[in-house]
Amino acid sequence: MERVGLLAGAGRLPVECAKVAASLGFEVYAVGLLPETDKELASCVADYQDISIAHLDEILQYLQQYDIKKVTMLGKVTKELLFSGKVQPDAHTLQLIMSLPDRKDDTIMMMFVRELAKIGVQAFDQTALLHKLMPHRGTLTKREPTAAERADMEFGFVVARELGRLDIGQTVVVKHKAVMALEAIEGTDACIRRGGELARGGAVVAKVAKPQQDNRFDVPTVGLQTLQMMVDTQASALAIEADKTLLVDRDKVIALAEAHDITIVAM
Repeated sequence: MERVGLLAGAGRLPVECAKVAASLGFEVYAVGLLPETDKELASCVADYQDISIAHLDEILQYLQQYDIKKVTMLGKVTKELLFSGKVQPDAHTLQLIMSLPDRKDDTIMMMFVRELAKIGVQAFDQTALLHKLMPHRGTLTKREPTAAERADMEFGFVVARELGRLDIGQTVVVKHKAVMALEAIEGTDACIRRGGELARGGAVVAKVAKPQQDNRFDVPTVGLQTLQMMVDTQASALAIEADKTLLVDRDKVIALAEAHDITIVAM
């Protein structure tokens, strides 16, 4: 049985991946990188350990201990951790971060990929086991977007792609073709909250892959928490990039959206 490693952040995506991998005959060894990592993950894998994302040496030692040669990195981990003091980097991690030319998402993630490669571990495509979670083009909810919402979706896509090209974020919130909020270090949910509050109802959220998207990390993902934030701020529409966005708990997400008259479109 082939072993794979799973470096897990917050959210349901690591659990979904572990279940699919197990059903395909893989033996999964998981590391919970954050206190917020879903506790169910431990029951879905061959072995589970909590190791802080800032303790790179411990993570590498764990993978070597179990002779793991391939890993995937899934779940939400925001750069805010680096600046908030919530985690304390070990000497190795701190040295690497200080040597980076910038703190962009891709720069930091490639740092991890290089360190994994040094011990013979390959980071593989996040979507390799999860293609079924990526919706094809079309409206996912019963309600189609209005003409105004569709115009905002198309406008939001243009802005979000540019934001992604700059490797700043993947999500924008717009209303009447005015940008309410752009995602940066705070993450998607905080971006939606800020933009939704400024819009005072009727905001449109757009989330896309970066033009230079590396599917080994940071593939755009939406789930129940994303929709709940839209409900809380009375947003009206969500546009995601078809065949490039992971939709977790699809049935529950769509049910929640329809209960609050939110339209979801894969564009």
